[in-house]
Amino acid sequence: MPAPSVDAINAALATVNDPEINRPITELGMVKSVDASKKGVVKVGIFLTVAGCPMRDAITERVTAAVMAVPDVTRVEVALDVMSDDQRAKLREQLRGGEVKEIPFAKAGSTTKVFAIASGKGGVGKSSVTANLAVALAEMGLSVGLVDADVYGHSIPRILNATEPPTMVEGMIMPPQSYGVRVISMLPFKPGGVSQPVAFRGPMLHRALEQFLSDVWWGDLDALLLDLPPGTGDIAISTAQLLPNSELVVVTTPQAASADVAVRAGTLAAQTHQKVAGVIENMSAFPCPHCGEPLDLFGVGGGELVASMLSAELGTEVPLLGQIPFDPALREGGDTGHPLVLSTPDAPAAQGLRAIAETLGRKPRGLAGMSLGISPAGR
Repeated sequence: MPAPSVDAINAALATVNDPEINRPITELGMVKSVDASKKGVVKVGIFLTVAGCPMRDAITERVTAAVMAVPDVTRVEVALDVMSDDQRAKLREQLRGGEVKEIPFAKAGSTTKVFAIASGKGGVGKSSVTANLAVALAEMGLSVGLVDADVYGHSIPRILNATEPPTMVEGMIMPPQSYGVRVISMLPFKPGGVSQPVAFRGPMLHRALEQFLSDVWWGDLDALLLDLPPGTGDIAISTAQLLPNSELVVVTTPQAASADVAVRAGTLAAQTHQKVAGVIENMSAFPCPHCGEPLDLFGVGGGELVASMLSAELGTEVPLLGQIPFDPALREGGDTGHPLVLSTPDAPAAQGLRAIAETLGRKPRGLAGMSLGISPAGR
């Protein structure tokens, strides 16, 4: 029996992406050695970025599956090793270049769509909406990141069941992934866990957000969502400063009182020079389970009111992106870590969320504020 082709094995390994970095392990220098015997046994040595890599089992499974598909291979043995400090430094340089603290989404040439999900006050379901939109965008095949920018009241980790700590590689933070979404939050940076309060003043909040954006390895994202804290405080202002191309998405409920407060979150865009991508009305009317008539549990018309008031205040058309019917399963999914758009995709609320994600995901990136790399011709 001929020995499997080493070239074919290396070609197979080139199809294996690192689960965290999402690039081929051959490109990242993670393949240590390849040895093939005439009995079809292939031994593959793999370098992990760190000794406690949480993705070690996933990497082993991917390598085994890829190599087993090579002709004449009967068995695959994967031996794991750990990169040296020099290898990790080289990897960091390869991924980040010389600018370790750079915010890639703030660069003029960035094509990542950045949406800051805001609300005037708490209790409107903003975090649940944000998490489900992120998952829906990922289901569309987009590469998605989610920043839980609500430093004091972070809830995204529970909603997406993304409670694993990130992996640290030479100062780079590799965020955990859940349902295809890369997630970063304040949770893993608190030794006391969920119950430990965060006592930050304004400058520290700004620094925390800056670290989430610059120190985290996000990879090539199609969309980045930020779950902002309610109101128009430090984080909302810092988001505009650090991500000048970000667009606001305002979440409200049908209640008129909620709409009044939501308008304030949107009109902040006039001061921060941001664009408002649109308004989402959460907890809208839902059909009565007995008679089928719509029930306006939380009032009616709030979303349209916010959209029209923001259009008038900002002097530009602010659309109502969609109305999400009230559904207890949306809250239940957040408590259990199973997003509604996946657990109950046929539910009206899930369909509403997917429709909004379709709108945001296909939203063209404007050229305003971007350098085109051209200059007027001289005379």
